[in-house]
Amino acid sequence: MAEIIQKDGTWTFDGDAVRIVPGSDKSVSLLRRTIGELTVPLEAIAGISFEAGRKTGRLRLRLRNGADPLLQITGGTKSDSMDPYLLTVESDRSGVAEYFVDEVRNSLLLEQVPTGPVDRYLLRGPDLPISVGAGDGTAAFDGEQIRLSWNWKTEESKSSGGPRIIAVEDVEAVEWQPSAGLEGGHLRFVVARVSARTPPKYDPYAIDLWGFRKDPLMALVAAAVVARMPHPYAAGRDEPQDAAPAARADGASGAGGTARTGGEPEGTGAGQVSDHDALLRRLRELGELREAGILTEEEFTTAKQAILKRM
Repeated sequence: MAEIIQKDGTWTFDGDAVRIVPGSDKSVSLLRRTIGELTVPLEAIAGISFEAGRKTGRLRLRLRNGADPLLQITGGTKSDSMDPYLLTVESDRSGVAEYFVDEVRNSLLLEQVPTGPVDRYLLRGPDLPISVGAGDGTAAFDGEQIRLSWNWKTEESKSSGGPRIIAVEDVEAVEWQPSAGLEGGHLRFVVARVSARTPPKYDPYAIDLWGFRKDPLMALVAAAVVARMPHPYAAGRDEPQDAAPAARADGASGAGGTARTGGEPEGTGAGQVSDHDALLRRLRELGELREAGILTEEEFTTAKQAILKRM
């Protein structure tokens, strides 16, 4: 097991998943504290890196495209201070961070986890029910319905119709755009059978955001809705690209779990033979990677020892 504890948070890796717990330091953003603990399964990870710096470094986890509903809706629009998959590391803990990276990379290599997109969410998304007030209104979601209600700052033409109730099955897409500089942001639900598109200030299906402290929390409402919509990369949809997703998303499948069915029960004869053969193949592959100069002698030895333990 590998673990690194910093003011920014604690990351733990047990070979199957990375557990991320945000720190209590005042520098930790409201979004990260609100998200709370995250468990990222190995199959959701595309890569990991450590960027050393003079005073602090950055430990960064990169997820496979489509694995996390929050990343699906935010794309590259959130700042580093709000990224739950980034840990600020003090310079005297650089060695621990590098060891953590090696452990995760070795497991990715041993398990042959692909780096491409996935067709279902491997993280479940924010807990329900969820309610966030920011900008000109409050967005709440209970898993079936979205409720948009307004405050005293809402444009009268928008608030005069009262709260807006939207069934999740009527949502065609979710748009999330954070405020940037003098430009405002918004959370918008694109609803079936509603063709009119007006600025968020006047749109009864949108929350208008102005760049205040709680604005980023609206992304959690968006992610919760997206996680209960058809996944954009599911069978029958257009093939996904490897590029980072845009700030508009079509959503996700059901609860987005990682359960599998079928195959031999673990520990039965055929399964054990198959696993043994697979481990032997991986040993050969590791040897080829070492001979090709892709793996160092130390990396090869570590990975080899992990395979032999499993055998």
